[in-house]
Parts: sequence; structure tokens; C-alpha cells
Amino acid sequence: MPEVLVQPFFDPDSSTFSYVVYSPEQEECAIIDSVLDYDAAAARTDTRSASKIVAFIQAQGLKTEWILETHAHADHLSAAVWLQRQLGGKIAIGQHITQVQACFSRIFGLEHELRTDGTPFDYLFADKEVFYIGRIPVQALHVPGHTPADMAYFVESLGVFVGDTLFQPDVGTARCDFPGGDASTLYDSIQQLLSLPDHTVLYMCHDYPPESREATYHCTVADQKAHNIHVHQGVSKEEFVTMRETRDQGLSMPRLILPAIQINIRAGHEPDPDALGRRYLKLPLNTL
Repeated sequence: MPEVLVQPFFDPDSSTFSYVVYSPEQEECAIIDSVLDYDAAAARTDTRSASKIVAFIQAQGLKTEWILETHAHADHLSAAVWLQRQLGGKIAIGQHITQVQACFSRIFGLEHELRTDGTPFDYLFADKEVFYIGRIPVQALHVPGHTPADMAYFVESLGVFVGDTLFQPDVGTARCDFPGGDASTLYDSIQQLLSLPDHTVLYMCHDYPPESREATYHCTVADQKAHNIHVHQGVSKEEFVTMRETRDQGLSMPRLILPAIQINIRAGHEPDPDALGRRYLKLPLNTL
């Protein structure tokens, strides 16, 4: 198997890490959890963050095989479609995205606009399915709880891209109060990840660091087991569920959830234009 490397990119506006997984021994690479910049006040998108990924891939002489999403993010818009237009590749997510599409299709009144069969993603992964980035084997792991469709990507000899399932140990774990989320299920998903060898590297999708440190994109299973403030070793499922549900009751909705979900359940596509070429997102009142 070729040597595997990872290049992180950090978006400070949404506290999101995106990644390029690649090898100097092959052309093929994958992009994980890209960010499309969004000015909420003007409802205007920009590709500053995604352009950095394009520049890196082109400078390395790489060919994009996969554009991977760990889940339908509520805190940032995906740049998957724009990246695909620049670089090619298949946009992929876990097969349980159909549940998320069905739920939010009702919330946003998209029943006549959006199919809920995984379209328009190019590929849907089953739990524990193995796929390849060139010659690099990757296992897709279903880790629900934050949403019903969260996936982690286990890249052999590199580590696991955990999405929103876990944060850095001093930050804790993901919320579970979005439609279809469940704290008990999240606990089980976390235990699945923490059953991996202690030296396994975990790559975060977000970091919300205290002022005492900079944003950090990785840690180990051992770090999480010893120090995670919500789910360190010895915390029972009952204790975790009580903590998580109590904490979630006091959280406000993510700043970009309304535009982000509408874009992200469409694999990053914008809504179809009207007769004059205008595209609109919806704001459901008193719903979330």
C-alpha cells in the first residue's frame, strides 16, 4: 500500500477542518468535508476556502477521485459541487442520507423539488463498506447519533475522519438535538471509535478551542479515552445521555443551519432557478 498523507485546511468562520488525503506514490486523492464560504447577511456564496484546496491539489499534480461528506452539515455549506466542477471526482456520503433528506424535505417544503433517494449524490456508502482512493483502502463506518446519517472514514495507516461525532477532548462531543439525532445512539457510535487501538489518530471536522490553545485537527483514541470531558473512559451511557440531553436544551441553533441544510442535502447543489434565473432558499418560521 502506498504511503498516505493528509493536508488539513481550516475555515475559522465555521471552525471547520477540510482535508485532502493523498499519496506521493499515486495521482488519486480524496477531499473530505469541504467548505463553501457564505455571507449570511447578503445570502452570497464565495469559493475562497475551496480555492485553497484546488490550488493544493493542482500543485501536487493530483487527480480527485472522491469528494466525501461525513454528514449533511448544519454549520457550513458544502463546496462539493463547485470542487467537482473544477477537479472532477464522485461526491459521496452514507446511505442513511435518505432519512435526512426525507426529514428536511418536509421541514423546508421541498417535496416537489427534492428526491429523497440519495439523489444527487453520486455514491452512497453502506456501513463498513471498503472503497479505494487509488490504491489506498478506506472503510466507511456508520456512526449515527449527531444525525442518522453520520459517517466516519477509516483510512488504513493514517487514521479515522470522525466528522462531528467527537470533538477535541477539552471540547467534548456533538449535539444530538437535530431531527433524527439521539444521544444514546451517539454514545454507541463513540464507543465504536474508541474501541480502536489507542494509537489510532482521529481527525476532527471541527474545533472550538478555548483561548489557551490554537485550533487543532487531530488527537488519538488514547487522548479521548483519558481526557474527553463528556465521554472519557468510565462514563456510562446513562450518564452521557443525561449530560448530552441537558446540555442540548440550552444550545441555540447553528448560525447557518437554514441555508446549510438546504444546500447540503442536495450534495452541495443550489436549488433550481426560477423562470428568471433566480435561486431561492427557504426560511421556515417557528419550526426548528
